[in-house]
Amino acid sequence: MKKFFQFFAILSIGTLFIFSSCKDDAVGPQVSEFDTLVSYMAQNNLDFGDYLSGWVVPGSKLTVDENDYSVADYFVIDIRSQEDFNAGHIKNAVNTTLGNILTTAEQANGDPILVVCYTGQTAGRAVGALRLVGYNAQSLKWGMSGWNSNFAGKWNANAGDYTHTNWVTSGDPLPNGNFEAPEIRTGFSDGADILRARVEYMLTKTDWGIKKDALLDNSSNYFVNNKWSESSWSAYGHVKDAYRLDEQISLGGLKYFNPDATIVNYCYTGQTSAISNMWFDVLGYDTKSLLFGANGIVHTQLQNGSAAGKSWKGAGSASEMNFGYWDSEGNFYAPGE
Repeated sequence: MKKFFQFFAILSIGTLFIFSSCKDDAVGPQVSEFDTLVSYMAQNNLDFGDYLSGWVVPGSKLTVDENDYSVADYFVIDIRSQEDFNAGHIKNAVNTTLGNILTTAEQANGDPILVVCYTGQTAGRAVGALRLVGYNAQSLKWGMSGWNSNFAGKWNANAGDYTHTNWVTSGDPLPNGNFEAPEIRTGFSDGADILRARVEYMLTKTDWGIKKDALLDNSSNYFVNNKWSESSWSAYGHVKDAYRLDEQISLGGLKYFNPDATIVNYCYTGQTSAISNMWFDVLGYDTKSLLFGANGIVHTQLQNGSAAGKSWKGAGSASEMNFGYWDSEGNFYAPGE
């Protein structure tokens, strides 16, 4: 009888192994969260071009009330500090933080959202988050700096010329590489859940910007991507040994970006790179945005060249609007005050 039970136990284990093996074969290989997320984003018009389309609006293109300077077409969210918001803001704007932007956006009740910050850079990151989870959101170009000169301190202080041996005017971009996909671990298997979890997590990221000296002093430590045209690469200079991958940024072009390096995307103003980097971060990459972009390095050249519209106080940039605003006590400050 003892031998019979031993035989039965061995037979049971063998049968269990066979059925377990068949079950695993039927399920097939596990799909990574990264692949699930990429597939979901592709199916929901969240590839880079769709995500970025029309994301920023200058004050000159807004329908601003001539009497109280409100912007009736939008639910306005201001993510500056409460102290600065209290000192002056767009009428009817709601003050919140970048980290709480998704919760505050629920108050929009389906209206388009305009996000406002100091310079347009943090607002770009906020708009990226909102767009990824389904909101119709835009950033105010240049932030409150461009709304009224009384708020222009941050742009005035950071737009300028800066000489460094690692900002050069010669040399070709580095050749494209071919990298493996990053790994994402949220614990979810549904694309929408993975995306939401990644967006919420990335809204807690505080070290998303990098200053020009920190980048140029240590540029070889980063995967640097110049986000502008070939003509601008030569005309205005670029970070030494950088890539130029703007045209390759898409779900299908992610293979050109190294997930094991910190990616620094930089543009003219730091606004486009800020929203671009939110997209990359959510997909599992580690990025930093060059604060104030090339305006902090070759500002005079930008102003005097074909990129004047992308320079602070450049012709056609809409960076010097003269709109009225309100303080937290209900006092109105007319243009010019």
